[in-house]
Amino acid sequence: MAQTGEIEGGEPRAGAISRSAFAIVFGVQVITAAGNTGMQSVLPAIGRESHIPDAMVAAIFSLSALLWAIGSPFWAKKSDVHGRKPLILTGLTGFVVSMICCGFVVSAGVRHLAAPLLIFFLFLIARALFGLFGSAANPASQAYLAERTSREKRTGAVASLAGAFGLGTIMGPPIAPLFVLPVVGLAGPLFGFAALAAIVLFWVWRFLPETWPPAQPVHALLETTGPPTKAPPLWKDPRIRPFLIYGLLVSACQTAQYQTLGFLVIDKLQVAPIVAQRSTAIAMMAGAVAGLIAQWGLIQLFRMGPRHLLRWGAALAAIANLIVAFAPGYWMVVAGFALSSLGYGFARPGFSAGASLAVPTEDQGRAAGAVAAVNGLNAVFAPLFVLFYEFSHPAPYLMNMVILLGMLGLAFYSPRLRSAGLAPPTEEETVGAVERNDASSGF
Repeated sequence: MAQTGEIEGGEPRAGAISRSAFAIVFGVQVITAAGNTGMQSVLPAIGRESHIPDAMVAAIFSLSALLWAIGSPFWAKKSDVHGRKPLILTGLTGFVVSMICCGFVVSAGVRHLAAPLLIFFLFLIARALFGLFGSAANPASQAYLAERTSREKRTGAVASLAGAFGLGTIMGPPIAPLFVLPVVGLAGPLFGFAALAAIVLFWVWRFLPETWPPAQPVHALLETTGPPTKAPPLWKDPRIRPFLIYGLLVSACQTAQYQTLGFLVIDKLQVAPIVAQRSTAIAMMAGAVAGLIAQWGLIQLFRMGPRHLLRWGAALAAIANLIVAFAPGYWMVVAGFALSSLGYGFARPGFSAGASLAVPTEDQGRAAGAVAAVNGLNAVFAPLFVLFYEFSHPAPYLMNMVILLGMLGLAFYSPRLRSAGLAPPTEEETVGAVERNDASSGF
């Protein structure tokens, strides 16, 4: 995918990202994904050892996710001004600091040094640091890649970057138990991933190249015809709004499965939380491998474009959620989780690449920020799904199935999703999207 030779005339040349630069950006995605899924794999055990209710455990991620959704567009805009590399560094620093703070809070919680409610609030604040500052890395990384790949290679490049998330999810759950050591206990994985992220932080600071001027804002397109016109929020932009709606709801379904998986495994196996943690890690690994097969294997093998990814992703994930809802035992849960992850492995690159291909180079930073916001905002709904799980174990998975079938219908119904990636945006669409606040033609 990547070609050597990075800059020509001070601007990023399409298709010109070097292998070393891609490897660094890839590493950023791997470590943040590994840290987050590693935390998710031990979080149910942490919650039950600390006597924090299940729904409150899920809520720890919700505030961080909300701040991520708010922060991602902000940081994406900043990256248009200051460049992508400084914002990647900001995001990684936020990740490291947040993980260290979470580690200290967990240490206090499992030792019962404070009341569960106080531990919950401290954990909430420590994790919120990631939402505030960690949200800078993802949109900057995606924009860095998008500006250096041609349209023809964009879907494969985005899928490869999404594959970094898949690789991270494979690494996170099995690595996490290795850090559960006698002194630090369940807080060990948080300290461990903070140390690994610090290494990647140095790697980015020292070796990631960025010598081109920051991208100009989209109103630069209009400078020859009149004064700059403020671009409407991308939520109102008809070019990408359907992709963001699809991405928000599909990502919410995936988050619901991740947030309830640990509790489902504990309840299926009927064992102590710390014992079930290893079984949860196995299930997460199976899902991560399936997602990686989709993103690194099947998408490339069959040359699947965004519109096909949107359809296959929603369909497979819907079937898989039905399997999980009525799984009679642990291994059927694992199989269903793996199949759903295969579907999400299609769907997420589908809407990310589709949104990127729907806008010109000048809007890549804003589009990446919107996609990153969607990927964070969906976790706000996680406590609701956990409450449904507490009411009835099949309930969140049946709800997922209904939502995913709706998104499958949207993938066939929406003209923009049907034609995703087939043609570049025209000049009329680009200028019109800036001047027009009415986005009623989005579907």
